[in-house]
Amino acid sequence: MARKGADSKKGNGAREPSIGNRKARYDYFITNTLTCGIKLTGTEIKSVRAGLISLKEGHIRASEHPVSMTLHGVHIAEYPGAGPKHQHDPIRTRVLLANKREIRSWAVESRAKGSTIVPLEIIWVDKRAKLVIGLGVGKKKYDKRQALKHKADKREMDRH
Repeated sequence: MARKGADSKKGNGAREPSIGNRKARYDYFITNTLTCGIKLTGTEIKSVRAGLISLKEGHIRASEHPVSMTLHGVHIAEYPGAGPKHQHDPIRTRVLLANKREIRSWAVESRAKGSTIVPLEIIWVDKRAKLVIGLGVGKKKYDKRQALKHKADKREMDRH
């Protein structure tokens, strides 16, 4: 008899949506990335699977004392299938799960002037939601214009 989990791994990402934060890559130079777990309630994970999440306004705070990493400002919409008694707060602070050593190093790196930790995307690993975060250094306005010009030039070259 085959193992129960053997067949479930095929086509794992077929149902789960791809949720990214394009604005973060536009506003910041991403220097370092980390994949970490995210602590969610039942209705939150159902909403994430349905794609009812916005990472745009999100940011992450890492602290050394106590060692913790929290996600702020991410909107996960209420799950329509649950009653009002079982709903979650859409913009609550969520705990991120990572190794203590990694959290400490990210806390030190994020203290540098002009740098912040931003959520980049949600990926699915063995049917569990993982958050990819990045250490971002803010871009200036001329950097953003230059990136848009590069993108337009590349699109023009690909067309011809």
